[in-house]
Amino acid sequence: MSKDNRFIALNKTPFHSRTSLASRTNKWSNWNGYTVPTEYSTTELEYTAARNGTSVMDLTPMCKYEIKGSDAHKYIDYLVTRDLSEMKDNTVAYIIWCNEDGKVIDDGTIFKHSSEHFMLCCAVKILNWLNDSAIGFDVTIKDVTDTIAALSIQGPTSCSTLKNYGADLLENMKPFEMKQYNINGYNVLISRTGFTGDLGYELWTDPQNAETMWDSVMEAGSLLKIRPFGMNALEMTRIEAGFIQTNTDFVAAEDALRPVRMRSPYEIGMGWLVHLNKKNYFVGKKALKKEKQSGTTERCLVGLDIDGDKPAHGSVIYNEKKEDIGIVTAALWSPTLKKNIALASLKRPYGIKIKDNIFAEIYHPEEIEYRKIWAKCKIVKRQFYSPERRNNVPADLYE
Repeated sequence: MSKDNRFIALNKTPFHSRTSLASRTNKWSNWNGYTVPTEYSTTELEYTAARNGTSVMDLTPMCKYEIKGSDAHKYIDYLVTRDLSEMKDNTVAYIIWCNEDGKVIDDGTIFKHSSEHFMLCCAVKILNWLNDSAIGFDVTIKDVTDTIAALSIQGPTSCSTLKNYGADLLENMKPFEMKQYNINGYNVLISRTGFTGDLGYELWTDPQNAETMWDSVMEAGSLLKIRPFGMNALEMTRIEAGFIQTNTDFVAAEDALRPVRMRSPYEIGMGWLVHLNKKNYFVGKKALKKEKQSGTTERCLVGLDIDGDKPAHGSVIYNEKKEDIGIVTAALWSPTLKKNIALASLKRPYGIKIKDNIFAEIYHPEEIEYRKIWAKCKIVKRQFYSPERRNNVPADLYE
């Protein structure tokens, strides 16, 4: 009898005993084979915590790869498009990496402990690709997703919460820096990173410390509007921040079934991470240089400010002649900005040279039928929301 694959048990993160108790809706999502809360109570309350207090999210399912060896820095420099030759120890960098055709495999963050020790964090599983790319380098690559428990602590009172937790002088940490702490008798790596576009930090520790860390952080933020934070609220904050999501705003090159679905960094607004003048060769450099010089980039990812208050989820974008010129990849009505915003992939020259007379075809549910709305769109900076406190040093503190 063949195995029924419809019901496959998902892994539980080291925080599951706490997240399951906090979940009032019992709504769960599959994130890289782990079960995580879609929402705990209401998405609106969780979003509000991220923008007005402290939000706590289980980050454990994020793919994490440890890279060690005498060639570790050299290997990373070969792997990614960004020039990391001046990257300092105990810092983090945002990166993308491509295949030899210059198509994006994923984006993520690289944590540098030393020139011989890095940790790569990303959305999709790429261990085989990392190992294939490591041929000829003196490095060892290990999937440490299961052996590192992680929490994302985000929001305007996040620094105050973590200082109450025991992270002394955390307010002096700069964005994309990290520091090792010993708190309550166990080691915690704290980085000033996040996916909400606001002041925030990420905590990394051994799974055996997970429950204690969760309890201590929640207690530390009890007077600072702390609240667990699910996947739905995270999606809202990352759209406001203009951050891209793999296999949502673009299809990872390794997952694309058709070449036409692949995207280069220039097509998803990540051209600023492509350093063609980097001294050494990196994967995809030849193809990206050719694309840049020939001007053959076909699409662009833009921000849209859309008339009305009906979110344009999955809407097709048209020009004034009602010709299809693109599609919305992510959208929402922003409670903070009081605007109807979206990310959209457009066919060039729309979004670059032509920015006027662009419309979204929105289908809005009303009772038992959908109503079609033609909404005018204004092309705007993709980073819709970026408060000053995100980069303030020292970080904002609250009593």
